[in-house]
Amino acid sequence: MPAYCAPMVRKILLFVVAGALPAVLYGVFWLQTAAHVGAGFAAKVACSLVLDSAQSPEGAVADYIAAETAPLGALLRFAVTGRAAEATALGVVRVRAIHRPGLGCTLLPDGDTGLALPRGIEAKRPKLDPASPWPLGDAGPSDAAPPAVEAAIDHAFAEPAAATGNVRRTTAIVVAHDGRLVAERYAPGYGPNVPMLSWSMAKSVLAALVAIEVADGRLALHERAPVPEWASDDDPRRAITLDQLLRMSSGLGWDEHYGAVNDVSRMLFTMPDTGAFAARSPLVATPDTVWYYSSGTSNIVARILRELAGNDLATLVRHANERLFDAAAMTSAMFEPDVSGTFIGSSFAFMTARDWARFGELHREDGVWNGRRILPEGWVRYVTTPTPAAPEGQYGAHWWLNAGEPKDPARRPWPDLPTDTYAARGHSGQYVVVVPSAKLVVVRLGLSEPDNGDDGAARLVAEILAALSR
Repeated sequence: MPAYCAPMVRKILLFVVAGALPAVLYGVFWLQTAAHVGAGFAAKVACSLVLDSAQSPEGAVADYIAAETAPLGALLRFAVTGRAAEATALGVVRVRAIHRPGLGCTLLPDGDTGLALPRGIEAKRPKLDPASPWPLGDAGPSDAAPPAVEAAIDHAFAEPAAATGNVRRTTAIVVAHDGRLVAERYAPGYGPNVPMLSWSMAKSVLAALVAIEVADGRLALHERAPVPEWASDDDPRRAITLDQLLRMSSGLGWDEHYGAVNDVSRMLFTMPDTGAFAARSPLVATPDTVWYYSSGTSNIVARILRELAGNDLATLVRHANERLFDAAAMTSAMFEPDVSGTFIGSSFAFMTARDWARFGELHREDGVWNGRRILPEGWVRYVTTPTPAAPEGQYGAHWWLNAGEPKDPARRPWPDLPTDTYAARGHSGQYVVVVPSAKLVVVRLGLSEPDNGDDGAARLVAEILAALSR
């Protein structure tokens, strides 16, 4: 090589290396983050499905976890032993989740922190009379369901044609009409006493806990949210209100698209303090001008509740049980916390399918349970009022709606259902659907993989409505 060419070659090589370095660094970041997210998902969800919902480890993998973590495939290993689950990705990333009575499973993304069971949550939960009718008791349906209702449930449990690639895996259906349990069915391995995973239905439960604090005068919807990171006078997030957080119109930047390195996955499966992670989000739009669904905002709200409880998890649990769950006969209900002691209000509530139906019934009855007001007057109207920035009137305050566009109600998420329909809704096909005009509550739970767009829930409710109107 001529001597005069050497400097030129070196410059070219330096240019190539400099250009490639960012891509290499991002690749390393992506792989490391994806490994932590995959291992965290496997450990957390395996712990919950096995130790909260009494599923076999083999069944949890085959029915759900394998599909959700498919990109890692053979690079992911996990086991459930005793009261914990451990997952390993790429042979080097090791993550544990531990189970604690009354708290469910907590992911330990930074290793075993030696979490203890908080003092003061040992109180026994009330037992419902198994011979008394639902909702105050825990007896099953007293009569056979109408044949058309049974047919609708048959459709919901039937898998679509194999060619579509859709997998529904319905695990439970409960139907309540006019305050009476009229039908229920469970997949093998599930039943009326099995607490089941909420995913984002937890957001609607979180809103009910907020309602109690609003009624007590400890929170105000239209005042600024008490978030320490936003307290500075020059912080543009300072003016964000609790209402804007509940309506997903805070203007905070967030990436809710599920994947290996996005915000929601990193928050849920790599962060010990989910609310603090979300609170670091920048403001990218003027509050109330844009609607964007964000699990991060839910965990900011959940951390506010933790701080109202003096950052004491036992106090938080007792308060939730006494004022909401046990007060409305949802005696299996619980929130799983993160390491910091914040309820993971975006995603991890557990209760039986009958208790999920009670949650819907509490809202159908305007927050009153057995003559006692649990949620403040006007709260159900508030959470089911469409958020102005939501384009099709599809969202209220941590509840999904079917109101439709103000000028064209026909343009709505579930065209075959009445416009007053609202729902708690979660990943993989979780639904509590309330239709006030029909005095109907329908619970559909499942392990559909993953959000294939055809979990059959809307058809189920439409067919039940038709059946009960005959």
